Amino acid sequence: MTKPDAHISAAPVSAALARIAPSRTTAMTDRAMELRSEGKDIISLSVGEPDFATPVHVVAAAKAALDAGDTRYTAVGGTARMKQAAALHFARDLGIEVPAAQVTVSAGGKQAIFHALLATLNPGDEVLIPAPWWVSYPEIVRFAGAEVVALPTDAAGGFRISAAQLAAAITPRTRWLLLNSPGNPTGATYPPEELRALGEVLRANPQVLVMSDDIYAPLRYTPGAHATLAAECPDLAPRVLTVSGVSKSHAMTGFRIGVACGPQWLIRAMETLQSHSSGNPCSISQAAAVAAFEGPQDFLADWRNRFRARRDRVVAAINALPGLSTPVPDGAFYCMVDAAPLMSRFGNDDALALHLLEHGVAIVAASGFGGKDGFRISFAADEAQLDEALRRIAAAVT
Repeated sequence: MTKPDAHISAAPVSAALARIAPSRTTAMTDRAMELRSEGKDIISLSVGEPDFATPVHVVAAAKAALDAGDTRYTAVGGTARMKQAAALHFARDLGIEVPAAQVTVSAGGKQAIFHALLATLNPGDEVLIPAPWWVSYPEIVRFAGAEVVALPTDAAGGFRISAAQLAAAITPRTRWLLLNSPGNPTGATYPPEELRALGEVLRANPQVLVMSDDIYAPLRYTPGAHATLAAECPDLAPRVLTVSGVSKSHAMTGFRIGVACGPQWLIRAMETLQSHSSGNPCSISQAAAVAAFEGPQDFLADWRNRFRARRDRVVAAINALPGLSTPVPDGAFYCMVDAAPLMSRFGNDDALALHLLEHGVAIVAASGFGGKDGFRISFAADEAQLDEALRRIAAAVT
């Protein structure tokens, strides 16, 4: 099979671009769309996108902004109203009290992460990333010229790093630790006591910045409030960038709005870079995101219940299949499936992913997330599709 970045490394592109590979999740989703266009019956469980409709009040706000002629440039880092709405979200949903001056708005959470890392990393710097990881984390680090240091996790440990593991991995070259809770692709969350333990290690290493990616925080299925590092260890907040947005929680992936809060020097650096990349986020999307953060949140309870039911459906079906197993994820809408017993038959998880695609189901191999011998399923699909996809997976591996 052709390597995903073969066409890039063979082309006359920059050394920075040649260091990275295309997103494996978008590549599989694009392939599924191509096969559908050819008339193939493909169920895509590869993309992390809620299948629910964007809330009506959010759509109404976007229409109102268009009708009002709100189609001009805004401030690079977002309108004052948008930053205030984001600050409300950080306080209400994440427990982080932050002034609007320490908030920035971007074209999706991915852009905020990209700008923060590019604004702070130099060649030789190290970035600690728990694995399995979201596909873009290591590629952004490599693009910036820094080095990825993987912190392996497994299902037995809840897909979470320990304080001892973190302490052992930090060197004088460590610049960032990236945390994602609930996590993609595992759905794992960090409880408050484990975040505080990580905080003790970080206090002893003041050169380390922390990226806390909390984009899935509203989609948690465990009791209690969401825990995040800047809230659990407020003395570390001057070294923490917390990233969030509306894509997952409000089914607004196409609106492309992410928000981040952190130390003012970092927010300003990110906005400086943004001023030369995309400029301001879409004005219409900002108006919609204001409505998302300031408007009613009660629909989320129903969404969580439906996602939880789908999660339980997928977990039960996968664990009933010989050679496959998955833990119960705490949040987000993914299951990380272990298929190690099947590797003697398929060779590697890329081959298994292609085999499942031939049977009409698009998933993403675990190796695309820094894992191995398995695959990620997104259960952000309606129940009928999930049931049929699970039937096809069963037929493909038994």
